[in-house]
Amino acid sequence: MNAVTSLTNHFLIAMPQMTDPRFTRTLTLICEHSEEGAMGLVVNRTLDLRVGQLLEHMDIATHDTALAQRPVHYGGPVEMGRGFVLHRPLGAWENTIALSATVGLTASRDILQAMAGHRDDAPRNALVVLGYAGWGAGQLEAELVDNTWLTLAADEDILFDEPLPTRWQAAATRLGVDLTLLSPDSGHA
Repeated sequence: MNAVTSLTNHFLIAMPQMTDPRFTRTLTLICEHSEEGAMGLVVNRTLDLRVGQLLEHMDIATHDTALAQRPVHYGGPVEMGRGFVLHRPLGAWENTIALSATVGLTASRDILQAMAGHRDDAPRNALVVLGYAGWGAGQLEAELVDNTWLTLAADEDILFDEPLPTRWQAAATRLGVDLTLLSPDSGHA
């Protein structure tokens, strides 16, 4: 798959007609996209779990109460026990995929230890995520043809600065779309 057709480092904005409750009104960041399929993280939903609880479960101590109180994000319905940190800046962690020159996705313990220890190399911005969204070969492309998603190049301001409840609409607004004005019914001319 060439760079033009890959949706890596793009947002998927769920269309209003999305009926799957796992993805209704979601904004998903595509982290990998190839001919074999795609992997992404929902970035506008949280779980009933705090980072402090997760750190405690992993035997990582922290005295940073602000970090401990941050919510853990729902990344998607696949492998809910698998964790990730979506972060900026990129840094140098054991298991990181660079999504851009400044944003990384890390799946190793060392980044959480740096965050918990309030170290200087800890990322300035980070979402701690459990689970992910996955698509098999051709599945995402078929959903795009069916008007399930709008796409937009990922925007770090939306990802790290936009309040959680408004991320979905903020991404659509960047495209010039007001999702409240779209019909929940879709079709093809």
